[in-house]
Amino acid sequence: MVNVLKGILIECDPAMKQSCCTWMSPMPWGKKFIITRLGMKTHVFVLAEMVNCLQEKVGELMDQNSFPITQK
Repeated sequence: MVNVLKGILIECDPAMKQSCCTWMSPMPWGKKFIITRLGMKTHVFVLAEMVNCLQEKVGELMDQNSFPITQK
């Protein structure tokens, strides 16, 4: 029997790919979202239904790494 999964190919820098792979361990979504890690350093194939959750997680990470600009 053939199992078919709908996925999205994501291209990102190697650090973000590593972050995505790390997020699989303490998964808050209760589901694995990476279908396969491709041999390239910048590509990963993820479940299509999990893309929005992944975008939110990346947005939170970017918010944590940015600093507000204060006027003097």
